[in-house]
Amino acid sequence: MNNPLQKTSPAPHAKVGAARIPLGIALRMSLVFIVLCGVLYPLVTTGAAQLLMPKQAGGSLITDGDGNVVGSELIGQNFTEPQYFHGRVSSIEYNGAGSGSNNYAPSNPDLMERTKASIEAWKENNPGVPVSELPMDLVTDSGSGLDPHISPQAADIQVPRISKLTGIAEAELDQLVKDHTKGRDLGVFGEPRVNVLKLNLALQELLN
Repeated sequence: MNNPLQKTSPAPHAKVGAARIPLGIALRMSLVFIVLCGVLYPLVTTGAAQLLMPKQAGGSLITDGDGNVVGSELIGQNFTEPQYFHGRVSSIEYNGAGSGSNNYAPSNPDLMERTKASIEAWKENNPGVPVSELPMDLVTDSGSGLDPHISPQAADIQVPRISKLTGIAEAELDQLVKDHTKGRDLGVFGEPRVNVLKLNLALQELLN
């Protein structure tokens, strides 16, 4: 009598074939997804972006009156000259290659030291404005360290200093800030904000 166990045992060649089939499928699927996700998808999305939003896809670059690129709408710059509007503090000096900021606790000595230094610099450049009126966004980092915007209040409070140094009337500077204030997106999202680079470029035009 034949042993029934022998009937259910796979032949040696069947085992080899069963092992090769999943491996072949895995290799083919890997190749397909490499082509789809690594080649076709980037080409399609990049092409669509260049076609539909060429400025944003190119980095939202800003040019001066002569057509020279002076920066990006998305990355702030470190303005230190007192006759210009100053932006937010950046612990990475607005280095676009490394977004981020130090995640210090409010009691961290390094944070307290840096904040005190920013306040002292403010007092030196703006002796007529009490520290109690200083907007927090002028002495604090953003989460990315690259924020190109400040609040309208942070721009307005710098007007007296800039007016004194440039001779431009405060009323004219106030209007300049209003003209460059962007409201909430769709009227709901975010906060009103002012792009410091754009504002300073407009200020430069008034000075020329």
